[in-house]
Amino acid sequence: MTKGLGVGIIGCGNISTAYLTLAPMFKGYTILAVADINMANAQARGDEFGVRAHTVDDMLAAPDIDLIINLTIPSVHVDVSRAILQAGKHVYSEKPFVLSLSEATELGELADAKGLRIGSAPDTFLGASHQLARNLIDSGAIGDVSSGTAVVMSHGMEDWHPNPDFFFLEGGGPILDLGPYYISNLVQLLGPVKKVTSFTGMASPTRTIANGPRNGETIPVETPTTIHALLSFESGAIITLLASWDVWKSDHPIMELYGSEGTMNIPDPNRFGGDLTITERDGDPVVKSWDHPFAVPNFEEIYANYRGAGLADMALSITAGRPHRCNADFATHVIEVLTSILTAGETGQVMTMQTTCIRPDVLGPDQARALLA
Repeated sequence: MTKGLGVGIIGCGNISTAYLTLAPMFKGYTILAVADINMANAQARGDEFGVRAHTVDDMLAAPDIDLIINLTIPSVHVDVSRAILQAGKHVYSEKPFVLSLSEATELGELADAKGLRIGSAPDTFLGASHQLARNLIDSGAIGDVSSGTAVVMSHGMEDWHPNPDFFFLEGGGPILDLGPYYISNLVQLLGPVKKVTSFTGMASPTRTIANGPRNGETIPVETPTTIHALLSFESGAIITLLASWDVWKSDHPIMELYGSEGTMNIPDPNRFGGDLTITERDGDPVVKSWDHPFAVPNFEEIYANYRGAGLADMALSITAGRPHRCNADFATHVIEVLTSILTAGETGQVMTMQTTCIRPDVLGPDQARALLA
């Protein structure tokens, strides 16, 4: 029996496994079918999880599918999401939502014209640690936030991913691949961004795959792999973002916010959980926690992984006729910030945002429990 909205997936790559595995824990939707441009991939994933395997056209036409999750590669996100909306179905896209503000605006106008909803990952900012950070900031635990840092650093994906090409092409790089986690969390914590500027570069124009059947193959790098950005928020906070796939090791805190009454150290926004600490003025760091269901480790008995929470919130909100948290305005503002960082690196400009958004409602412990089956 279908639970809530009937949901389909287009794109049967690795990330589809996470959505299919975790879907039963949530209310509001049931994944009924999968589709892929490669029918063999769709059939294999459908057989693995006991759902129907469709061609993309059949998925778009399926009468029992109300909402489709777009898990295709970033370069075709806008085309696939457009087709989903034109078919009269809601769409929830993996990150990055699209690759330009104009694409986001087009999809938003199409959805509005058809009375449909758009949602987009990441939903990790709905995790226990990040919602606790939001709660503490809103309650004045560190006073007024004036500045902060956000750091995402590694050496890239060629050492472990057998087909890392797309990470280094348009739509990839540390800004558009991992940046959505960081910017989404900062916007839900501090509100919308007003201006950005940056310097960008790359350590090498090529990468060498170091694993799998393509071991030793050289691939091109066509997007910046080191970015130093400054973000000025409407709230007055100024955040330094360091994003690089040219770093072997770093001990920088992943995300810190500096307030008039103390410092907050926030765990990896790519995850739902982790330790959050506050240091009040001249005090010592104190770990903060709360009884939030998305803090419970459910992946390898170590990590909290609740991917699909944003989708559940969207599905239940559609049914109830209320706004959802991972909404189009939020995703559009985040993508404008990300693409403006890249544009600023190319042009040397200070970019003023054309969009804004309302911070998504807090997802406290009770609201999170309401999403779980």
